[in-house]
Amino acid sequence: MIRIALLSDTHGYLDERFIRHINECDEIWHAGDIGTEEVAFQLLALKPMRAVHGNVDGRILRAQYPLDQRFVMENVDVWIRHIGGYPGHYEKNVHDILLKNSPKLFICGHSHILKVQFDKRFKLLYVNPGAAGKYGFQKVQTLIKFALDDGQIRDMEVVELSLK
Repeated sequence: MIRIALLSDTHGYLDERFIRHINECDEIWHAGDIGTEEVAFQLLALKPMRAVHGNVDGRILRAQYPLDQRFVMENVDVWIRHIGGYPGHYEKNVHDILLKNSPKLFICGHSHILKVQFDKRFKLLYVNPGAAGKYGFQKVQTLIKFALDDGQIRDMEVVELSLK
């Protein structure tokens, strides 16, 4: 079993109130718009991190983090991409890939809207962790914790902070 701290859209700001939640996990997954190399270093100092770049990430972060991460962990096929749409409204290139090779867990960021939904058509769990940063239209900052355990996605928990 591995515990994951999933976040997105930090936009150059890591709220210290998330650190205790991250420390309870084994890995950090960041679904893009990290914002600054400083935030990436702060996260990497806490736990191993898998991340993708987002549309606000500059040249250095784009060189370090790919557009997509696709991997299998604990027998769960995972795909992370910053801009991917959502069930029923996927980006065209995402939709085409889902038709050919759907993962079990599809993670996106970008919208700043926390959403967890099972997509019956593609038989996948769609997760957008919302926005962990303070920049954007969101009213709260969010992070999701969950576990992967021998093919299962379990113990999902939303951590919600009021904006500072």
